[in-house]
Amino acid sequence: MKPVFILPVLTMGLLTGCVTAQTPSANSQIFAMDTVMSLEVYGDGAQAALDNAISTIYHLEDLWDVTEEDSEVSAINQSQGQPVPISPETSALLEQSQELSQLTDGALDLTAYSAVSAWGFTTGDYRVPSQLELDTLKTKIDYTQLSLNVEEQTASLPDGMSLDFGSVAKGDLGAILSEQLQNQGITSALLYLGGNVQTIGSKPDGTLWRVGIQDPSNPEQAALGVVEVSQKAVVTSGSYQRYFEENGETYWHILDPETAAPARSGLTSVTVIGENGTICDGLSTALFVMGLEDGISFWKQHPELDLDIIWVEESGNVTITSGLESTFQLTEAQSGREVTVIAP
Repeated sequence: MKPVFILPVLTMGLLTGCVTAQTPSANSQIFAMDTVMSLEVYGDGAQAALDNAISTIYHLEDLWDVTEEDSEVSAINQSQGQPVPISPETSALLEQSQELSQLTDGALDLTAYSAVSAWGFTTGDYRVPSQLELDTLKTKIDYTQLSLNVEEQTASLPDGMSLDFGSVAKGDLGAILSEQLQNQGITSALLYLGGNVQTIGSKPDGTLWRVGIQDPSNPEQAALGVVEVSQKAVVTSGSYQRYFEENGETYWHILDPETAAPARSGLTSVTVIGENGTICDGLSTALFVMGLEDGISFWKQHPELDLDIIWVEESGNVTITSGLESTFQLTEAQSGREVTVIAP
């Protein structure tokens, strides 16, 4: 068995381009929520705003770390059907996640944590569960069993079920930090939160941020393309981010709630681009599970979400939504790939 865990690291030059040297700025790199995070904040008050952002990151990590016994997520998992108090941040994230689960017919389901654990993705002790075990695990995945009382700020799960915020936490963190920084007067910032990128405004010189999209077939070395954005989240879910190999088969961490096993959708990555990081994060996972055809149908059926999407298939073909025609381009090394543009 060959375990592999890749932290998706992109060069900041590819992400940011040049910035004005005269602009006061602050930057930091930390490890939180099981990933490397790089934060760049520009403008007056940048250092104080950055310090506050880092405090917020660690605060939310304490609330949402499923491996910590005193976190709110652990309290819900141990609730045995009895309501436990939760913070406004946890309540809001659960509410939005439930809405996304319903919208995607369960392709996004936070209650898959027991299956994720069984495969060893939480500890690195990788294993392939038997079909009998998978059949049992499937019965413990059902987002409708989560009881959430927004008014009283309590939540609970039935005994034997457990949830994790892994598919939405960093996206929601980006959304929270974006609002927080803007409230502190910051109009330009780049937040690299693992596989998630959150931009605030444009670059200090007024041009768009350039965000690199990794090549799933060579994630450590190559970029597939670059997308230009302003005031957007760019979130990728890919089979290359965390996986292991056994007996010539590759198993990745994105599970299909219907099978409790890695989603075999014909895709290697999905990138979602939009203003709301929580939605982008949750849907990048759900769209990976859906596959290309169903994902395109979903996008066409929900124009109100105002999202753009990049799908990369196992064949290497790339499909993008029409809003990206002028802002996404393949790198020179990837220029031979077939790119299909989907209109609403």
